[in-house]
Amino acid sequence: MRRRWLQREGWTLVSLLLWGILFLQYWLQGRLGLLIHPNYFGLAIATGFLLVAVSGWQGWRLWRGQVTLVQHVTLLPARCTLSLLIFAAVVGLLMTPRPFNSATAIHRGLEDGLTVTRNSPVAFRLNQRPEERTLIDWIRTLDVYPEPDAYRGLPARIEGFAVHSPQLPQTYLTLTRFVITCCAADAYPVGLPVKLGRSRQAYPQDHWFRVEGRMATEILNDRRQLVLVAETITPIPEPANPFMY
Repeated sequence: MRRRWLQREGWTLVSLLLWGILFLQYWLQGRLGLLIHPNYFGLAIATGFLLVAVSGWQGWRLWRGQVTLVQHVTLLPARCTLSLLIFAAVVGLLMTPRPFNSATAIHRGLEDGLTVTRNSPVAFRLNQRPEERTLIDWIRTLDVYPEPDAYRGLPARIEGFAVHSPQLPQTYLTLTRFVITCCAADAYPVGLPVKLGRSRQAYPQDHWFRVEGRMATEILNDRRQLVLVAETITPIPEPANPFMY
């Protein structure tokens, strides 16, 4: 029985070490922003160091025979739980998380509310020059004052990835970004319709673009909406961190 217990404790230490390394690897590679809000970076990094330290300390005590045999009560069998933890950590170490795409944006309700945010901004500056506003700045501006005619003719320069919404004509695309409030699991899409001078097939879905133009009011899906009439559309690389906050 003691041998089985030692084996289980050994695999427990392995799982703690792997998860600690996983957190620290994401931090060192600058990939934490693909998973969680920057407000939680410190907690994730501290957890990574703590897990590595605990696994090292417990491993040293186990090697010295200073660990007392204790029976654990778990919902699942210990072997099953440890296998899942180790498998998940190994997958995380071997795979690079990918940003969400257009299919996820549509699935998460982009077409239901193109200009609605789910959290209050930490800082909102309505006195920004229109051409300096990011996509999320425009969305928050509309949250405060949703009358599209108030912005007609204003210049804009925004960046995002293209979504070909089936609810929009072929000469429109939706420039989209995902916003994180806590972690990637609760990320939601926001976007603005862009009126093109030709078919949107020239601008592939999920490719990133910088669109410059002027705001206008159009009736889309039987409602008045703010639309960016594109004057120039420039392909850009996908940002290292594609999310907004």
